[in-house]
Amino acid sequence: MPGPSPNADLPPDVLDEVRLSAVRGVGPRMRQKLIDRFGSAGGALSAAAADLGAVSGVGPKLAGAIARAPDRESVGRMLADAAQYGVRVLTPADEEYPPGLREIHDPPPVLYCRGAIHAEDRRAVAIVGTRRATRYGLRCAATFAAELARAGVTVVSGLARGVDGAAHTAALDAGGRTLAALAGGLSRIYPPEHTRLADRVAERGALLAEAPPPMPPMAGAFPQRNRIISGLSLGVLVIEAAERSGALITVRHAAEQGRDAFALPGPIDSPQSRGCHRVIQEGAKLVTSVDDVLEEIDGFAPAAPVRAARPTPAAAPAASPPADPPPIDWDEPEATLLGCINDEPTSIDTLVGATQLPVERVLASLSRLEAGGAVTRVSGVLVRRA
Repeated sequence: MPGPSPNADLPPDVLDEVRLSAVRGVGPRMRQKLIDRFGSAGGALSAAAADLGAVSGVGPKLAGAIARAPDRESVGRMLADAAQYGVRVLTPADEEYPPGLREIHDPPPVLYCRGAIHAEDRRAVAIVGTRRATRYGLRCAATFAAELARAGVTVVSGLARGVDGAAHTAALDAGGRTLAALAGGLSRIYPPEHTRLADRVAERGALLAEAPPPMPPMAGAFPQRNRIISGLSLGVLVIEAAERSGALITVRHAAEQGRDAFALPGPIDSPQSRGCHRVIQEGAKLVTSVDDVLEEIDGFAPAAPVRAARPTPAAAPAASPPADPPPIDWDEPEATLLGCINDEPTSIDTLVGATQLPVERVLASLSRLEAGGAVTRVSGVLVRRA
């Protein structure tokens, strides 16, 4: 017998936000104008047509759509139906709501989620690019996504054809986590051929959307969705993008949100790389390996050597160095991993092959070994004995 709906007993103000999000034509900017004028989603929904018309951008058509917004009972039924497929509502007040989205100036007041968001997803990088990717673009998207996943970084993208699909798939195949932000509702996966991929993302990460579950993707929703992709991430990596690509909108959002921007160079005569070259000229970091990204988001660059202080004649005798702490008696699988690591840099792929452990177990165990001071991360995908 199914348990209680995760959307049951939502407070009235949240139900009103759901009602307002179901009105076509009310995007993040319009919603904020309405909240500024009427104080709440409920206030906007109950406002008279004349008062709505006084808000900049609200014409008779939109005012009528707001007046016809579904009532609380209707959205309650919609959410109950969505809950049967694991879709639930998150608000900024919820602990699971992504902290990166709380930081942006227009966080979604209602976020529909299928899957689970973990604390480790705060360390995330978005991989974006054209739907009409070349073989070079698809190969690079898969390579960067897999290497980021092996380094314990969550890969964020938009589940679209081309670069997005390649990035999600490679991150999952590498045993990593991935988040997908959709322009339409979670009950109408777009493109439809990515339905199975969406299921895999929900199993190893989360599907997220601002639109109510039954709403189809609309043209204007894609740029709005892009701010969620960048908001979920520490940085945005553009693999391939034409001069008017939507991926460049994601880069612009990243800059406004204080996120890093990265871009992959391509052939100078390739139309699918012109957008990348332009954002590099405008200040995005040119990257040729995953370490270029990890150095920015984690500070993995080697530390500068520390010079010894010059002794002075009056210097006091140096105190005896403290004794080394006793070695930690590691449990499995940390002990097995440690036995495969020496003073030479060792790749995560090598450790997976040597131990026959799943990638996710290797990544988690390396994090514990690093926290315990047993190993040092040389780069995003290389470790050695501390």
